[in-house]
Amino acid sequence: MTSALDLLRGGSWRCRSCDLLHEGIFHLGCDAPYHWGRAGVIEPNNALRLDADFLSEDFCVMGGQHSFVRGVLEIPVIGLEDSFGYGCWSTLSSTNFQRYVAEFKANEAGEAWTGWFSSELTAFPGTVNAPCWVAPQPGGRRPSIWLEDEDHPLSIAQRDGITPERLLDIYRQHGHPID
Repeated sequence: MTSALDLLRGGSWRCRSCDLLHEGIFHLGCDAPYHWGRAGVIEPNNALRLDADFLSEDFCVMGGQHSFVRGVLEIPVIGLEDSFGYGCWSTLSSTNFQRYVAEFKANEAGEAWTGWFSSELTAFPGTVNAPCWVAPQPGGRRPSIWLEDEDHPLSIAQRDGITPERLLDIYRQHGHPID
């Protein structure tokens, strides 16, 4: 039987849930902030409206008052060079959201802004509305996100890494079983 480490180093498996062929490490993502709470049409980023409900792959505005950005929370996997990532959401203040949007393609890594974590991660419960940090990244890449609470299991995983077996368990919990 193939070990979890070997499987994530380049093995592949056909997922019985989504019927896709998964190879090595792949990222998981949340399509919308937890608070969105409804199905919606994903609009293009350049159609952004600040005065009404809006959802794109990278931005969300609710009621013209609450602003969210999609970022990446990376978790190292012990024994592998590549990290696992969650595509997740955070709030930003109106000022920081408008600044981020204005500089989206040209953003550079720089100061981190505070936000409220806005994704429910099955494998790491208790994250919705947790204080977090959002750091813009260069070249239009999504911002990096990490929780403020260094003792939360998600923060510990992000800091110390997870085993390949734990990553396979996370995939399973999110509907991508190997067996």
